[in-house]
Amino acid sequence: MMTTYDILVAHPFLAGLPPGHVERLSRWARPAPFRAGTRIFEENGRAKRFWLIREGCVHLDIRVPGRGDAVIETIGPGTVLGWSWMFPPYRWHFGAVAVDQVLSIAVDGAGVRALCDADPDLGYELTKRFMAVVVERMQATRIRLLDLYKAPA
Repeated sequence: MMTTYDILVAHPFLAGLPPGHVERLSRWARPAPFRAGTRIFEENGRAKRFWLIREGCVHLDIRVPGRGDAVIETIGPGTVLGWSWMFPPYRWHFGAVAVDQVLSIAVDGAGVRALCDADPDLGYELTKRFMAVVVERMQATRIRLLDLYKAPA
């Protein structure tokens, strides 16, 4: 049976992270499965954790006035879900819904922030990785919003 540490080491988001960093992160991690259709978090809700997706897909959505929720991206195995736990005011910028059965590892945000404060090398490495996710998600949002608001032909 795989331990949480084993699962973290095997996850692409953490590839190349020194074993000591992964071991410390594993103390704040736990399995987190979601059934299809489960709303994992709401836009503007309190951001307390992130998830490493192992199996299944998650829709990221935003609330569009007069149109409801618009899916801006679908993420799947090997990706990370959630970066808002890292930056005050710790509120979700998007919503997330499990498309199908999702197997993930949830990692406590406050615990990881404390680890990062205590270990600047770990903090810098995670910040670089999460900032790449932020840029990717913002670009996907921009493209999706352009599609939603383009003039009819």
